Amino acid sequence: MIEIKSISIKNALIILGFGAMTMMSCSSPEAKEKQVKVDQGKKDSIALLYDPANADKQIEAFMQNLHKKSAFNGNVLVAKQGKILYEGSFGWADYLLKDSLNIKSQFELASASKPITAIGVMKLIEDGKLKMENTVNDFYPDFPFPGITIKQLLSHRSGLPNYVYFSEDVWPDRKKAMTNQDAMNLLIEHKPNRYGAPDGRFHYNNSNYMVLGAIVEKVTGQDFAVYMKEKVFDPAGMKNTAVYSKAVYEKIPTKVIGHDRTWRRSVVQNYQDGPVGDKGIYSTVEDMYLLDLAIKDGRMLQKATLDSMYIPRSDAKRSLFSYGYGWRTFSPPGNPIVYHTGWWHGFKSLYVRDLKNDVTIVLLTNMANGSLNHLDDLYKILEMPILRQNAYNASGELVN
Repeated sequence: MIEIKSISIKNALIILGFGAMTMMSCSSPEAKEKQVKVDQGKKDSIALLYDPANADKQIEAFMQNLHKKSAFNGNVLVAKQGKILYEGSFGWADYLLKDSLNIKSQFELASASKPITAIGVMKLIEDGKLKMENTVNDFYPDFPFPGITIKQLLSHRSGLPNYVYFSEDVWPDRKKAMTNQDAMNLLIEHKPNRYGAPDGRFHYNNSNYMVLGAIVEKVTGQDFAVYMKEKVFDPAGMKNTAVYSKAVYEKIPTKVIGHDRTWRRSVVQNYQDGPVGDKGIYSTVEDMYLLDLAIKDGRMLQKATLDSMYIPRSDAKRSLFSYGYGWRTFSPPGNPIVYHTGWWHGFKSLYVRDLKNDVTIVLLTNMANGSLNHLDDLYKILEMPILRQNAYNASGELVN
């Protein structure tokens, strides 16, 4: 009896030991991080729940009209206060193949990539790996335009020449795509004339965010695509978002083809689809909504950092429209809105975040026409200010 009892106690201790080890493993940082991801994944799935039967009828009618009368071809998602009011797909992914779009279709965001790149840069600043006062020469000593800071790149106040135009005359092999490092080398080698002095005036151009992409690679030692996936896309739950560079992919791995104004003209990607940061992020309307939720939840950046990104920093006088760090800003009294537009090789995009009314609008199209210029009625349906620059006079008054 004594022997049997001692064996039972021994076995019990072994079982308790295993239990303790299991509990320790479950409470390890790795296990906690994994559980957080699982829980967040469930929340994201709930956030994306949408029943077409419950679609906002006014928005649905508006989008049907935009498709029929203004030739909108693409995907849309409209959400308010954490609920998707409407989402839908209109038209072709590839007109030649007659492939229909679906809600998971990936579009080139074009310049709507810029606020996402800015988030990646601001993460490095929060982590102490980069400073706003760092200059490009801190990372590229031979860069021929001294005194340009990270802050000026983020706000388009660097005075840099636009590599998109400059490279057309100097890139030697049109069949080979440039990388960000190639574009930097071209600027260093050829020293094209700059638009102005650092911090002299606001001048929007792609060089600023191409250079930021190159600096991200220098600072992290990672490819820009890898860094963005690990630090931005994955934490935001953006499973269908990626950076695609023509320098990496012979053919960009997306089924959505850009078309220029008419179906007879699909746009062929070229060597300028290599540099990224200023463009080159491909995403879906649902992933862009998840990004908005992650920003609001504080999963991307601290509130003070976000607030700094929304401050108007261009030198426009008496205008409601300006530019912060990666975001275009629209500032009617008491109703701040941040947004970005995009247009590149047959793709156009609009990403809007009404900070007061908690409205998110994502419009992605692969027909580069003027359909996104006819959204006034959508803004009226959502009871938000009309987001169109020429709708206001110099005093900020709505004129039409």
